[in-house]
Amino acid sequence: MSDFKIAFEINEPIYLVSFKNGRKTLEVQAFDGTLTVSAQYDFNKRPLELTCEVANGDKIEAIFLDYRIELYANGVIMDEEWPCGTRLFEIGDTIVGSIDIQAKEYVAEEKEEPSVIGTFENAQDWYPGNGVFVGDCMPYVRDGEYHVLYLKDRHHHKSKWGMGAHQWEHISTKDFKKWSIHPMAVPITKKEEGSICTGSWIRKGNEEHLYYTVRRSGLPAIITRSVSYDGYHFKKDEAFGFTISEKYNGPVTRDPKVIMGEDGLYHMFLTTVLVKENKGCLAHYISKDLEKWEEAEKPIHVVENSDHPECPDYFKYKGKYYLVFSIRGRAKYLVSDKPFDGFVSVDNELIPCAGVPKCAEWKGELVFTGFKAINGYAGSMTFKCATAKENGELVFEDL
Repeated sequence: MSDFKIAFEINEPIYLVSFKNGRKTLEVQAFDGTLTVSAQYDFNKRPLELTCEVANGDKIEAIFLDYRIELYANGVIMDEEWPCGTRLFEIGDTIVGSIDIQAKEYVAEEKEEPSVIGTFENAQDWYPGNGVFVGDCMPYVRDGEYHVLYLKDRHHHKSKWGMGAHQWEHISTKDFKKWSIHPMAVPITKKEEGSICTGSWIRKGNEEHLYYTVRRSGLPAIITRSVSYDGYHFKKDEAFGFTISEKYNGPVTRDPKVIMGEDGLYHMFLTTVLVKENKGCLAHYISKDLEKWEEAEKPIHVVENSDHPECPDYFKYKGKYYLVFSIRGRAKYLVSDKPFDGFVSVDNELIPCAGVPKCAEWKGELVFTGFKAINGYAGSMTFKCATAKENGELVFEDL
């Protein structure tokens, strides 16, 4: 089916509707300063709905791509949705209502964005605005810059019929005062992608690798990646991907954390559940080259119930090894004197950095980045610094 757009000027009230085989396929309403666009797909009986505030004279465009819907008012994007399945409306179908309007074929312009597409001051309590919030954060230090990849959230995880439709946005700073906005690191580009889940960043030679899973509505998650040669423009590696052992719950597997170990091997930790034991765990996989991955003898950590230890992090700091994960959004850390084993709790094990924080070392300190929820999942970005006592216990303070 061809991509298309509809365009019109607001002059309330507006009501437009299209029917096919007795079923409503496209509906547009503007009443009392609110515009609503609803599109029907065969994937779900509930339509995808986009809304924005409008005033008479506003120029509206609704663009329908195979994998995304965009709603613009006066050239500014106001809302988005991400479809799945087949759109019921087609170009040429009759739209009837209070104004005369037709759907016209649309061809998206493809162009490479510059490395920096914007700047802002101070990321503490920041979120992009205009209906966009900050979800899970993934910090990484590269060439003297502190980078944060974060899940771009609209509709507080309710996009795409509740699958989330999250994508990875990217910002960085050299001083924690001025921040640069970079091109989106991992976008949704296929309608079967339910959401790009949390993951991690690692460098190999002159390549930057982002590892993540894609939510696929009940199917086993595929661990996949995107690759960049400049750290700002990433491309999905369509040739790479694997699923984990059947002893783990494949559909819930997510959040790969990849590190280079002191043994010269790459290690990956994944949120999942042991099927037979019905216990949440962090599966452990090992690779010599980031290409072929083999299951380790045992998970790096198993919890005592079916809770999922989400968004794992792993690092060495001042001679100690740390394993971080979150249970229902609250993060804790464990400490060990050796890599990959022997982790124990400390007295103050919780990380006071709001939702699912992860960290990167910055000028001798650990800087954790998380998000504070606003009216549901996702909200504003938040930071905490930490140093370590001799026994490995972390001491936190404001950035």
